[in-house]
Amino acid sequence: MSNRLGEVQARIASVHQLESVVSAMRGIAAARSREAQSRIPAIHACADMIGAAISNALMLDGHDDATARPDAALDAEVVVILCAEQGFVGTFNEHLVETATRRAASAAIEYLLAGDRGIPTAAEHGLTIGWSAPMVAHADEVPALADRITVALYERLNAGRATRVTLLYAVPNPSEAIEVVQSALWPFDFRRFKPSSRVNPPLITTTPQRLLARLAQEYIYTQLCEAVMLSFAAENEARMHAMIAARTNVHNTVDRLAGEARSLRQDEITSEIVELSSVRLATALPRRKRPRQMKSP
Repeated sequence: MSNRLGEVQARIASVHQLESVVSAMRGIAAARSREAQSRIPAIHACADMIGAAISNALMLDGHDDATARPDAALDAEVVVILCAEQGFVGTFNEHLVETATRRAASAAIEYLLAGDRGIPTAAEHGLTIGWSAPMVAHADEVPALADRITVALYERLNAGRATRVTLLYAVPNPSEAIEVVQSALWPFDFRRFKPSSRVNPPLITTTPQRLLARLAQEYIYTQLCEAVMLSFAAENEARMHAMIAARTNVHNTVDRLAGEARSLRQDEITSEIVELSSVRLATALPRRKRPRQMKSP
C-alpha cells in the first residue's frame, strides 16, 4: 500500500507542475491579446489617412463604383480564412472553417488560408486550399503576413482568376464564444468614401484611375492588417479560455488525488495500529504453565 501512496503523491507533484505551466500559458496568451488589441487604433489611423487620400482622389475621377466591375460571365471567388497557428485554442479553427462551408459557394471558389492548424480542419470539411501561410506568432509579424496575402490576392485579381474576395476571421470576444466576421474586400466599393470638399483638387503625377487603384490596394492592405491583428488577439483569447478550463480540471484532479492520498494514508495508519495492537496483545498474554509431573515412589 505504501507503494500505491507514493505513486499518488508523485502524481500530485506532477499535476502541480502542470498547473504552473498552464498558468504561464494563460498569462502569455492574455499579454499577447492585450498587445494586439492595443495596436488596432494605429491601424485605424492609417486606414483613415488612406481614406482621406481616396476622398481627395475622387475629386479628380468621380468614381461611384468599384475599381473593376465583375465580369458577368465569370463567377470566381476567393475566400481568405484566418486560422490559428498554435494549439490549445479549443474549437477556434472549427468555427472558422464551418462558417466558410456554410456560405453559398460560387461556381469557382478558391480558399486562401493562414494558420497551419486550420489546414487539417479544412481538409476534414472538404475544402481545397489553393494557398496557405503560417499565422503570426507575434504582433510585430502582422504587416508581413498582410503583405503576403495582398500579393496573393492581386495575383489572382490581375490574372482574372477572381471577381470577388471575402475575408473570414475571428474577433476578440469577452465570452468563450467564437465570433466570426465576414468582410468583402473585392469589388472595392468607393461609395463609402465621400469626395473631398476642398476647393482645389490635389496635384498628381499619374492618372486618377491608377491613383485610385493603388489607394484601393493600400486600403485593402490595412483591412488585412486589422483582420490579422484581431484574429491573433482572438486566437490568444481562445487559448486563454482553454487554459482557464485546464486549470479548473487541474484543481479537480488535485482534489481527487489528495482525497485518494488521505484515504490510502488512513488505511496505512489503520493497518499499522492493528499490527501494533496485535503484537502488544501477544506479548501481554501470560504464558501457560506446564503441569507438574508426579514423582514415582
